[in-house]
Amino acid sequence: MISETMVVPIQAAYKKRWAALFVLCMAEFIVIMDTSIIGVALPAIKRDLGYSQSGLQWIFNAYVIFFGGFLLLGGRLSDLFGARKIFMWGFAILSVASLLAGVAWSEASLNVGRALQGLGSALIAPSALTLVLTKFTDPKELNKALGFWGASAAAGGSAGVFLGGAITQWLSWHWVFLINIPIGLIVLALSPSLLLKGAHRKGSIDLGGAVLATAAFVLMVYAIVAAEGAGWQSVQTWGLLALSVVLLIAFVALQKKRKEPLMPLSIFKAFNLSAGNIVMALMAAAWIPLWFFLNLYLQQVLHFPAFNSGLALLPMTITIMLFMVIITGKLMAKFGIKPNLVGGLLALAAALFLFSMAPVNGSFMTHVLPASLLGAVGMSLAYIPGTVASISGAKPEESGLASGLVNTSYQIGSALGLAVMVAISSVKTSVLKVGEMSDVEALNGGFQTAFLAAAVVSLAGALVAAGAIKKAPQA
Repeated sequence: MISETMVVPIQAAYKKRWAALFVLCMAEFIVIMDTSIIGVALPAIKRDLGYSQSGLQWIFNAYVIFFGGFLLLGGRLSDLFGARKIFMWGFAILSVASLLAGVAWSEASLNVGRALQGLGSALIAPSALTLVLTKFTDPKELNKALGFWGASAAAGGSAGVFLGGAITQWLSWHWVFLINIPIGLIVLALSPSLLLKGAHRKGSIDLGGAVLATAAFVLMVYAIVAAEGAGWQSVQTWGLLALSVVLLIAFVALQKKRKEPLMPLSIFKAFNLSAGNIVMALMAAAWIPLWFFLNLYLQQVLHFPAFNSGLALLPMTITIMLFMVIITGKLMAKFGIKPNLVGGLLALAAALFLFSMAPVNGSFMTHVLPASLLGAVGMSLAYIPGTVASISGAKPEESGLASGLVNTSYQIGSALGLAVMVAISSVKTSVLKVGEMSDVEALNGGFQTAFLAAAVVSLAGALVAAGAIKKAPQA
């Protein structure tokens, strides 16, 4: 439940706040949808642009790395120059980048387009969450607003799968990127009249910190992704991982030294914030591999067409939207953050465990629908409490930073989690191919192992939440 101290004091009776919330939820939906809409389109992109099976993850990771790497900078810029201005700049960049990705002619051009999409989203996400916090000063209204916000984010991840399937089959994979352009233009047109301008604050921009954080993140993900070819015990793998750790240490040292750091380390003293961000990272590391491998299972093992694959996950999308908007807020008000967060992560772990047993000759009704609905319920229960815990206790002037930090944790968890699960799946598939298994059986064996590993990650998130998330102090 949201406490009084977590709300940014601004016009409480802002009359356009619900219309503004619609625009902000649309923005969050698009930002998260862009991580998942490419899922069903992956086989078509692979055929047209010549990606390798393991290289396909870079269509996801190029976006997520730049998204996660620049979120702290996006939050800082939002605090300094006003959330609305940074929000609109983000959408302008996202629209241009979507055009580049939509007309991509090679693997490199698509990856660059996706990276620039991630940069635009890194400006949008923290500024949008800050705008939500500034427009709803009544705790009950804010809980309801965050319910819509959470539904937009989680549903964006699932709905992207359905939309990606429909667009890929009826139009082409190019339109999974081009669809952002008209939506972006609508958001840019509505923003000046619906979103409060916000005040500028004096301060400097820690570009050095942003570069160090992003470089560390990129090297860490690349080391894991490239380990399949270079070997887990190779000098390249361990050298890149070591360098990423050195860059992270340098980032922390720089934050301690600077008068106006990108990420003031004192923010981690805020109530529940550190634990909440760890949980959000683990949640993403389990949730994103779920839809990534489920898409591949449906198309490459069960041989669903692109549209049917997206349609198969529509019940998950509907469940998330209804649960978050109607039920999650009420459960939070009654039981608090911790029980919902722990219960949701346990349900997500159970869903992933069920997927780990899906056979080559599986069926939608038996092996996909029940587990996907359970996973949707788990995500619906966990996402909003995790977000609330991650911004708990942040000062009003650090709302953009806190918003950027929780989004960063989620995106870093997404990229690292997917990279690790893809590596695990590839190794398992290679081992099984040495035996007498068919290619499809070996591929499915790799998927099963990835699902099981993701279930362990979700379980770890539940344990962290159970042990580290504390009951909010009375205001």
